[in-house]
Amino acid sequence: MRLQPLPPDILSPELRYVHDEIANLIGNSQSQVTMLDAQGALLGPFPPMLHYPQFGVPALSFIRTLDQHATLDKTLREVAILTVGSVFGARFILYAHEIMAEAFGLSANIVASLAAGVCSTGLNEQETIAYIVSRSLVSGHIVSESTYKQAVHLLGQDGVAELFFLVGSYSLIAMVLNGFDMPAPETNQ
Repeated sequence: MRLQPLPPDILSPELRYVHDEIANLIGNSQSQVTMLDAQGALLGPFPPMLHYPQFGVPALSFIRTLDQHATLDKTLREVAILTVGSVFGARFILYAHEIMAEAFGLSANIVASLAAGVCSTGLNEQETIAYIVSRSLVSGHIVSESTYKQAVHLLGQDGVAELFFLVGSYSLIAMVLNGFDMPAPETNQ
């Protein structure tokens, strides 16, 4: 870990507001995941975002916008996020989204397959195309015309656009996590 989590009591008022907003949001939507340390400091991608707010706050704003305007099914979103996390080996993404994927109804076998970088046979058609598109993008490839047409057929034009932006945002998170060598929290699970 190249950056330490920032305890909320040492933050400037502006950053404390950002910290508290994030803590409230994740407390409501991802309460199953350990996102705070014993001092109440945010974990995962959040320490780098708070250490470098000129980059981190706009990134958070973009990610929040994606969540606020989400139309894709939560399991489909988790398929895409786990695919990104597995390709980049982003420990915190895999930790958090293995938990969230199961909470949203993906089976343990599907979650394990996706975290290992394998397309599970248990995915439905929409989830499968999300995996294919996500894998293609994070592997540095252009989405083929046949894949794009199938994705539009199954997800709609807006759904495909949302998927592209989701994959891009989690690719950014993965790079921040990996660049700063941010670990998953140690848990007793």
